[in-house]
Amino acid sequence: MTFKELELKDLILITPNVFGDDRGFFMETYNKDAFYKAGLTMEFVQDNHSKSAAGVVRGLHFQNAPYAQGKLVRTTKGSIWDVVVDLRKNSPTYKQVAKVLLDDKNKCMLYVPEGFAHGFVSIEDCEVQYKCTNLYHKASELGIKWDDKDLSIDWTIKNPLVSTKDQELPYLRDIESILNF
Repeated sequence: MTFKELELKDLILITPNVFGDDRGFFMETYNKDAFYKAGLTMEFVQDNHSKSAAGVVRGLHFQNAPYAQGKLVRTTKGSIWDVVVDLRKNSPTYKQVAKVLLDDKNKCMLYVPEGFAHGFVSIEDCEVQYKCTNLYHKASELGIKWDDKDLSIDWTIKNPLVSTKDQELPYLRDIESILNF
């Protein structure tokens, strides 16, 4: 595996070694030793799997500290633009946005550290799997409205399918004072 820090501090793109032939392929999606050598010493405690139709926007979701979650995200079917926002007030990339293409062809994974809001838009029908560093904690669940004008996120599609729950999320400026990262 190769590990590359992206434009937002501590956001890591992981490219696995894929061994393929006419039968299919094999790859490691997590290797504790490789992650530790790259400085990623987190422990994963929960795995999630979602399926989305083309044109769905999910997010931007996060859990406030002390229940913050780091996420190791990968697409096992289809393709997504994975979108993250750094919410760590002491970070040099605070309130900055990154967008990364994850798909079943490049097989890349994205490590999204604790203190980031996370979401994605499905470019085509897709399945996304992610490992989390903390368990789901409903009382700490927060989010930012997907079309927050202050963040100016280019979701790359018009008229996305967005859940009622995500449509009702607040803008970042309205919750900034309660962030604990």
